[in-house]
Amino acid sequence: MGMTDFEDRLQKAIQRGRQFRENEGTTAGVNAATEEELRSRHSELRNELTEHIEACLRKLADHFPGFEFSTVLNEKGWGARISRDDINLKSGSSRSEYSRLEILIRPFSDAHILEIATKGTIRNRESLNRSNFRFLQDASLDVLRTMVDSIVLEFAEQYSANR
Repeated sequence: MGMTDFEDRLQKAIQRGRQFRENEGTTAGVNAATEEELRSRHSELRNELTEHIEACLRKLADHFPGFEFSTVLNEKGWGARISRDDINLKSGSSRSEYSRLEILIRPFSDAHILEIATKGTIRNRESLNRSNFRFLQDASLDVLRTMVDSIVLEFAEQYSANR
């Protein structure tokens, strides 16, 4: 094995290194584009779904007078909430009873999911506390809307049963 053989192997090693670097740069570029696409997809779905959440909760509040509607936009997410305080005058004492339903779309994260966080309370008792999610690549607006509908319908049924 002479110096010429070593020189050939050295040239090939250098070429492989350059090729690897070029491929890594391409992969990083693709990953950055994909990350930006996913961020944009999250934002698009969040905007559409937030409108749907607001519409559903407004309708629910119409069926149960006394609930106050509010839009939620904070570090925990985007969405809406309905809530009410009732005074229970059973057996001579008065007690405040709090009910609410809050549905939020969590902010974009490295997990690349769209997360719907739900908190429901009926007469001071937690009734719903869950997170549902879909991977952004697989998320469909129809499926997410159906998910929100199911949450609102479940709360409506539970609230009606406990009036």
